[in-house]
Amino acid sequence: MTTSGSSPAALAGIDASEVNRLLTGDHDDPHRILGAHRSTATGASGVILRAMHPDAVRAEALFADGRRIELDRLAGGLFGAFIAGATLPIRYRLRFYFAGGATWERGDPYRFLPTVGEIDLHLFNEGTHRELWNVLGAHPREIDGECGVSFAVWAPNARSAAVVGQHEQWDGRLLPMRRLGSSGVFELFVPDVTPGAMYKYQLRTREGIARIKTDPFAFGMEAPPETASCVVDLTKYEWRDGEWMGARPGRDSTKLPMLIYELHLGSWARVPENDNRPLTYRELAPRLVEHCQRLGFSHVELMPVMEHPFTGSWGYQVSGYFAPTRRYGSPDDFKHFVDVLHLAGIGVILDWVPAHFPKDDFALRRFDGTALYEHEDPRLGEHPDWGTLIFNYSRTEVRNFLIANALFWLREYHCDGLRVDAVASMLYLDYSRKPGEWLRNRFGGRENLDAIDFIRAMNEAVRLDAPGCYTIAEESTSWPGVTKPPQEGGLGFTYKWNMGWMHDTLAYFAQDPLYRSYQQDQLTFAMVYEYSERFIMPLSHDEVVHLKKSLLEKMPGDEWRKLANLRLMLAYMYTRPGKKLLFMGTEIAPYAEWNHDVSLDWHLADDSAHGAFLRFVQELGALYESQPALWSDDFDPHGFSWIDVADRMNSVLSYVRRAGDAHVIVVLNMTPEPRANYRVGVPSEGTYDVLLSSDSVRFGGSGFGQEGELHTDPSSFHGYPQSLSLDLPPLGALVLAPR
Repeated sequence: MTTSGSSPAALAGIDASEVNRLLTGDHDDPHRILGAHRSTATGASGVILRAMHPDAVRAEALFADGRRIELDRLAGGLFGAFIAGATLPIRYRLRFYFAGGATWERGDPYRFLPTVGEIDLHLFNEGTHRELWNVLGAHPREIDGECGVSFAVWAPNARSAAVVGQHEQWDGRLLPMRRLGSSGVFELFVPDVTPGAMYKYQLRTREGIARIKTDPFAFGMEAPPETASCVVDLTKYEWRDGEWMGARPGRDSTKLPMLIYELHLGSWARVPENDNRPLTYRELAPRLVEHCQRLGFSHVELMPVMEHPFTGSWGYQVSGYFAPTRRYGSPDDFKHFVDVLHLAGIGVILDWVPAHFPKDDFALRRFDGTALYEHEDPRLGEHPDWGTLIFNYSRTEVRNFLIANALFWLREYHCDGLRVDAVASMLYLDYSRKPGEWLRNRFGGRENLDAIDFIRAMNEAVRLDAPGCYTIAEESTSWPGVTKPPQEGGLGFTYKWNMGWMHDTLAYFAQDPLYRSYQQDQLTFAMVYEYSERFIMPLSHDEVVHLKKSLLEKMPGDEWRKLANLRLMLAYMYTRPGKKLLFMGTEIAPYAEWNHDVSLDWHLADDSAHGAFLRFVQELGALYESQPALWSDDFDPHGFSWIDVADRMNSVLSYVRRAGDAHVIVVLNMTPEPRANYRVGVPSEGTYDVLLSSDSVRFGGSGFGQEGELHTDPSSFHGYPQSLSLDLPPLGALVLAPR
């Protein structure tokens, strides 16, 4: 049944210029005109109902009781009617008719109250909203019997904002959003939109230019090179890692083994018979679990999984901070990936990039027509090395965006830690800049005070809101107190990558052994500052790209010596203080540098020499995990002491690792000369077992030296009342423990 409302009052109180701005997509308060409003006409009270579709020729309001009210054309594509006697709230849907006979029915987005509360807006503008992803972005929900999606975007300098998407043919006139006071946030609930729908925002700048932007809070995005945001329901996945997550708050990672496997998901393994495609999240998970368990890795660290437009950036130029990359599957597929690793007892660390973002115009750059997320001044806002833009940490909403993003991955995706990329570039205003290309801080210094405040706030938020999680600084300078609490003047990270150790160690092992006696201090210097921070020792992806050679090819000598050197270096790494990180592929000692476009050279594992090296990495990982002396007191000086650091003539190092009363002995022969009857003082009297010899035949070594058990002599040496006489293998490591 069709009835007609009375329309004389349908434009009451509405200026013609407002109607024009609405019809042209330039109105920031469409709810003032559209939707249902109390009113009176000819002495009768009722409701004014208005709807808009610029291309429609007719419109009706449809009610649940079967009534249909014809809406009169008021101006252009604006329709309305006065419904005498009606009271608010009223429920209805809209049907639009078009030339040619087509129709479109939808719920009315303009009959709903705001989905963002005043407290949420206050906390966001203050910079303290810890669950901001639940407020901004696109959220499927049901309101007053209508299923749809609420959209909210921060664009304080935009004249107007609109949702555009496949649900309305990407027409920026159809779904204008309302500005929520002075918060800078625009909001709209759109019925009938469902998860999987693609959308963007149309933001009209102060100059009247329409900019089409992806949602900074999008939980999903199209697979590159496409750039639309995707509506995702994050509540549907059923997690199975309850035991892991229940134990996480009480887990102290500093006292546990941490052997990290760093990987790039797209090049770990590929499917050559299927156009060389990378494995999906679901394909990767079980294979990665088996591999990590075999080699003793306790954690994986993923190079950035956040969506990024350029594959060659390896993920470090992020365009979708809240969206796992679609290259390997859906957001739920990535949750499954994390879930499977947790069920196997493997922690998940993400590389996270709060330092800079790319200049792609569909994303954050000049988001609302102004430098919103970045600085306006290029001396503060542009990164000279990477051609990217630097976040404006002085802006409370930008800080909140980043801090909430850190918490989002730890809480919504159950990830356990964040390795924060390029921290040094954040700390220094003159980072990689020439004189005149940077601005001093308010005290005349080079420190980025706003970035320091942000880093401290982020680390404190992780400590309080994601207990048991940890943050790792990739920081390449001597900045003091990186892992000290902010209350003590530090930055608050849990760990710091020991870039100095990595540089010095690789430089030492690249030396011909003939000259190592002159370079021994280069290798041992790291112990001078070892306890100034909580360190992770990385042998990362950065060291095997850009013509730096693979680790194997950095080693001197013929192939046998290269492999022996690499075994020796890893034995040194695994047995000294600090947590450990190895880049994927190290376990098979590849000849070639890493290439993000192809799979690792897994065929090398079938070669006798490289297969033996893989066996060595496997047994070294098992040794590390089984010996608490190698990890439980990493950050306590009691956990390490030199036996002999001064035997430069023979290029031999020896040291003790301790955990309480237990200990292991490590002796390293850095030359290819076997050394018989080499005496080493040891803490305990009695029998020692050889836990590992890197020169074992099963690892591809010569088999020189001891295996099995050794007995101490009552002759004092190196300050101990007893000692061992050892046959040191060439370019070899021995690890011994008292029985």
